[in-house]
Amino acid sequence: MAESKAPVITVDGPGGSGKGTVTQMLARKLGWHLLDSGALYRLTALAAERKGVSLDDEPALVELAANLDVSFEPTPPGEPAKVLLGGVDVTADIRTETCGDNASKVAVMQPVRDALLQRQRDFRKPPGLVADGRDMGTVVFPDAPVKIFLTASAEERAQRRYSQLKDAGVDVNIDALLEEIRVRDERDMNRAAAPLKPADDAQVIDSTGLSIEEVLVRVMAAAGQA
Repeated sequence: MAESKAPVITVDGPGGSGKGTVTQMLARKLGWHLLDSGALYRLTALAAERKGVSLDDEPALVELAANLDVSFEPTPPGEPAKVLLGGVDVTADIRTETCGDNASKVAVMQPVRDALLQRQRDFRKPPGLVADGRDMGTVVFPDAPVKIFLTASAEERAQRRYSQLKDAGVDVNIDALLEEIRVRDERDMNRAAAPLKPADDAQVIDSTGLSIEEVLVRVMAAAGQA
């Protein structure tokens, strides 16, 4: 089947940079489809945990990734997209620090990435797609007309995550969060498979010290949608 050439805006960057919230807001404003590519890796990690598959068992992880029964459902503004795995709402389950860390480990495996590549490209449908991830502009949609790389300091990203978890009633240590973020950044930026980096033609936006509304304004302007 020929791949759709519907327009794509890719928003890549590290966790905590604000890209998840911004891509949802952007997709709603434009009336476009949304792809949270990171959720696919988190879903693979979650499925592995629930099925007792070791994160070292690459063939089994590939099988899980290739057969994920996943769908995204829109939610009211300000809420994360609802993520369904096998028809079950796992939106909260895939957002834990443990699942995020496991997803980062799964994502270094090229065969797993290959299994999920076409699944991601299938989200490209008219009128357009806003794709959130770490390699959307470099690997998945290299021909995207607009590519954004959203970043922020590790300290700011740790503080944002700390505030989110505290608001959710989770007891968390900010120093431990900061260390986890730095370790994950190091792994993501230095992995052999699609390392985290801006595409050569990406517009880099640093969200440190900016509100989410200020970030959206800059992303909209970069996308020519201001």
